[in-house]
Amino acid sequence: MNLKSLFVIGSLACVAWGHFGVVIPSNSTIDNPSQAKEKITYKFTHPFEGVMMNLDKPVEAGVFVGGKKEIISNLSEKKDGKMSYYEARYNIKEPGIYQFYMDPKPYFEPAEDIFIRHITKTIVNAYGYGEGWDEPIGLKTEIIPLTRPYGLYKGNIFSGKVLYKGKPAKNAIVEIEYLNSKSLKAPGEDYITQEVKTNELGEFSFAMPLAGWWGFSALSEDDETIKKDGKEYPVEIGAVIWVETKDYE
Repeated sequence: MNLKSLFVIGSLACVAWGHFGVVIPSNSTIDNPSQAKEKITYKFTHPFEGVMMNLDKPVEAGVFVGGKKEIISNLSEKKDGKMSYYEARYNIKEPGIYQFYMDPKPYFEPAEDIFIRHITKTIVNAYGYGEGWDEPIGLKTEIIPLTRPYGLYKGNIFSGKVLYKGKPAKNAIVEIEYLNSKSLKAPGEDYITQEVKTNELGEFSFAMPLAGWWGFSALSEDDETIKKDGKEYPVEIGAVIWVETKDYE
């Protein structure tokens, strides 16, 4: 096999891995005060392969609770090798639905000649509040859960509705990956990133076969472009949500 063939295969392998923004709290449900001091982790990664991408400090990170947006400003930079990611601390004091999110600085992907902007969120239920987990929070694109996005078991089906500028994103690709902290091996490249498409209403569903965190990334072409070195590039805008499943104890 010549070098050109190896390069092509290598490039295809990279394309097969989905890029995912990551927003993961230390607890997806809060039952007692010992769980209330959340550590929120913000990353940009290929989650199944465990390959880190560099994340610049997010343009905005925050939380929606009680119908109000609160900016989280205590982000601290961390390193995984040469790649940066961020952590923040947030103390949950009252019952409520807490929707943590980040809007990252767009990342230029030279292999695809595009910028990638994955607006990412996750939802925490505190002290059994249980209302409002299906409410949009006004992001340019976001996934609205149709399944309650916490208290999920391995094997549950997660359904969501993709919105882009407040309207259903029909026929959008939704990439799905497992945050592979167990060093599991996929049978082949096609098994790493799962894909479904939204219907005419922007809705999709997927059954999660493992306990852990699952990322859903609904991809659209943004109506804005970004200029770089005198050239306008398209922007792949992703609505990403992370949900956690657990085994019975």
